[in-house]
Amino acid sequence: MASNKAARDGEKIWKTNVDKINAELVTLTYGTMVAQLCSDFNHKYGEVNKQLDKMGYNIGMRLIEDFFAKSGVQRCGNFRETAETISKIGFKMFLNITPTVSNWSADHKSFSLIFDENPLADFVELPNDGRAQDELWFSNILCGILRGALEMVQMQIEAHYVSDILRGNDTTEMRITLLRYMEDEMPPDDE
Repeated sequence: MASNKAARDGEKIWKTNVDKINAELVTLTYGTMVAQLCSDFNHKYGEVNKQLDKMGYNIGMRLIEDFFAKSGVQRCGNFRETAETISKIGFKMFLNITPTVSNWSADHKSFSLIFDENPLADFVELPNDGRAQDELWFSNILCGILRGALEMVQMQIEAHYVSDILRGNDTTEMRITLLRYMEDEMPPDDE
């Protein structure tokens, strides 16, 4: 039931509260950035993945404020609610997609997002160098965005791709694991 409400809320926010830009422009700009990173790091795809994650983390730390301001969503009560909010409101609001939440772990601290579509990967062909298919996670910036955004609401997570259609897999799947809830920590020497 909460899942259906989140889906309705996500659709409403997408239609009324979000400034939209041309999806092809975003796709092509992102693709150009990834290509430049590949060139800058001499096609060391592990390093490119780290840079994409780092960039996403910094974006996520700021994007969460925009999310709360435009969505009106209140703090989630548990990790399952967080997953539904990410899928049905967050992704809908910023990318106009709704990945499926599935594959919950028994302890409810880990789940998968299954992407039927990924606008960042439109028009993309990975380099045919025999390594990119096995090493590059083209949309890794999304993992970093989730890490940064959730850290700002005191959830430390790990996010990584398990499969990607660009790599020849049947689906694109991101795995998210809750590592811990963070305490509000005061900086040293702050009273």
